[in-house]
Amino acid sequence: MKENVDKHIEKLVSKVMKDSVLEAPSLDFTSQVMQQVTTSSKSDVTLYKPLITKTGWVFLILIVLAFVVFVLITGDFQSSDWFDVIDFSVLSNFKMPNLLSGVKLSTTSLYALILFGIMVCIQIPLLKNYFDKRLNF
Repeated sequence: MKENVDKHIEKLVSKVMKDSVLEAPSLDFTSQVMQQVTTSSKSDVTLYKPLITKTGWVFLILIVLAFVVFVLITGDFQSSDWFDVIDFSVLSNFKMPNLLSGVKLSTTSLYALILFGIMVCIQIPLLKNYFDKRLNF
């Protein structure tokens, strides 16, 4: 049964191949393809789009300037009504408990941590430079 189906498929393929005409690309096919590749090589994913637009920055600056002018014109510099409500003594009384006071590090571990910190400080600029070059093509 399988051989019979294979024979029919083989006959169909040979008949289709005889009836089809050999197609050839146009003479400037390669240049057209390369032109399309170069025009579409820039990706929208890597384009920089700021979170706050220029008009947004202008609007924020105008609001801050208006607030500063309002405070300068109507402000009484001797009264501090706003700051009387907030109790800042909480910040000066806050003492962080010594969570790591019982931890003892060997000199090998200390050297390893220092070397790790130095290597991270070296690797970050190198990786940033690598990815900047890779994204800019």
